Amino acid sequence: MNATSAPVEDLIVIGKIVSVHGVRGDVKVYSFTDPIDNLLGYKRWTLRRGDEVKQVELVKGRLQGKILVATLQGLADREEARTYADFEICIPRSELPDLSGDDYYWFQLQGLTVINQLGQVLGRVDHLLETGANDVLVVKPFDGSLDDRERLLPYTDPCVLKVDLDAGEMHVEWDADF
Repeated sequence: MNATSAPVEDLIVIGKIVSVHGVRGDVKVYSFTDPIDNLLGYKRWTLRRGDEVKQVELVKGRLQGKILVATLQGLADREEARTYADFEICIPRSELPDLSGDDYYWFQLQGLTVINQLGQVLGRVDHLLETGANDVLVVKPFDGSLDDRERLLPYTDPCVLKVDLDAGEMHVEWDADF
């Protein structure tokens, strides 16, 4: 097994191998990128499952419905490909394209302290949900929060007033009756 090319804490999960495809050792991949076939733009993957880590190279891939089918270098056997199931597909953060303006990757928002317009700490962004209409911030309380409530806040311009990555804060328009 090869060592990772980047420190583990620098890796971002962009997908997951879910099963085998066909008899030639291809794998089915669930992509976390948007659009889903953006994952195919990354040729070197760090695969991670628990404490197991390995480097692989993408030879080719294609979109098949809502899943990707990938051919990995040196993987040509269905039974060996089966052992790759449940590996997360990771890349170094440095390989992600820069975003412009007020656009952020979800991983950048996770862990931010959420503060309302009155200066009250509502909690920290735990994760985000994709709902179709807009993304939703799942804000969980911690010691020092206003109360012990979990909140779902829309990730929209009217709600999110300011994101300050350097300070680790997100300021929101939030009413106690919300």
